[in-house]
Amino acid sequence: MRLNERRMLGFVISVGIGFVIGAHAQTLTWLGVLANDSWSYATGVSDDGTIVSGVSVEDITNPNAFRRAFRWVQGTGLQSLERSDGWTFAQSVSGDGNIIVGGVTFSGPAARAIYWNGLTENIISGLDGDFTMAYDASRDGSVIVGVSTNSDGYARGVKWNNGDVQELNTLGGNESGAYGVSASGTVVVGWAQRLGNINHAVKWTESGIEDSGITGFAMRASGDGSVVVGVGETSTSRYAFRWTDGGVQNLGTLGGDNSFAYDVSGSGNTIVGHAERADGSGSAFRWTASGGMEDLNQSYSYLLGSGSYLIEARGISQDGRFIVGMGHNAATGRIEAFLLDTVCVGHNGDVDSNGCVDDADLLAVLFVFGQSGQNLGRVDINCDETVDDADLLLVLFNFGSGC
Repeated sequence: MRLNERRMLGFVISVGIGFVIGAHAQTLTWLGVLANDSWSYATGVSDDGTIVSGVSVEDITNPNAFRRAFRWVQGTGLQSLERSDGWTFAQSVSGDGNIIVGGVTFSGPAARAIYWNGLTENIISGLDGDFTMAYDASRDGSVIVGVSTNSDGYARGVKWNNGDVQELNTLGGNESGAYGVSASGTVVVGWAQRLGNINHAVKWTESGIEDSGITGFAMRASGDGSVVVGVGETSTSRYAFRWTDGGVQNLGTLGGDNSFAYDVSGSGNTIVGHAERADGSGSAFRWTASGGMEDLNQSYSYLLGSGSYLIEARGISQDGRFIVGMGHNAATGRIEAFLLDTVCVGHNGDVDSNGCVDDADLLAVLFVFGQSGQNLGRVDINCDETVDDADLLLVLFNFGSGC
């Protein structure tokens, strides 16, 4: 090999190695359950992925089993947000991770909206109805939205803003509900009744209430509130939707009849939820503006291993990197909350993760050589979304390492 070729090879390898060192790990973390419980699910994730909100349940076979809100902290694990006098629910976490919102339910229909600042519980006051529940918070936690019964006994969407309480109006019917709020706290989304008690997906802005025109409910809003996602309803099915100024878009399914959109990234271009397949089974999905709906069990099969699968995705970080929800953890045999970090993992060429860079790794790269995309897995060794010469060189450079 001539000197210039050696220099070029060294340059390519050094660039690849430098990129790998700076890359983040693409990982699936099962969050477990609280002590003596049998299953759990996650409902929200902070912008940096270090805080997750969710609920842990005592007995998966008993619909009346005791339920406890939890706060998962990276490096610490699950922290219980329970009370002795009722079930607690954590519905979401603020983008900065400081505030978790939800509520406590007592025997009968009574409930009280709660926010937790760290592990400190705070009852949200301001309305005197028998039932109040908080569902979402702005990025800094200063604006919280939810549902409260009013003096007439009707459910109404509510916006709590630093102690100020605003009851949200309807479309002429008696009831409404607020399920999501933009990162800035200026746009609230949910549902409102029209005359005849028909529920429509709506959003409330400083200009008033806006009707999507479809039967259903809105779940979450993008960072500036310009994109709203939720669930539309027909006489035979339900469908995930994306609502913008251009209208309402049906996001489809994974081949089955129903789908549900639960959350959206800050840009509005990535949506997560649950969708049915053609065989009737269900899966967590991610929808993107560029690629449509994808089955997360297929996209991240190399992280799941044998027997594990993702059932639904309930929350996504503002930048779209972190996804949380519920799935089956084959290692424990339980339904558990999960945290998926979707950023690619950079490594030294050990594609099959057996500790040895050998012929199997080389063949794995050659088999998909030239392919591009965001979910290539470990064959995209340098995380540039293309399997090319740079990945091949990293395998060759480290060939025999660890063997």
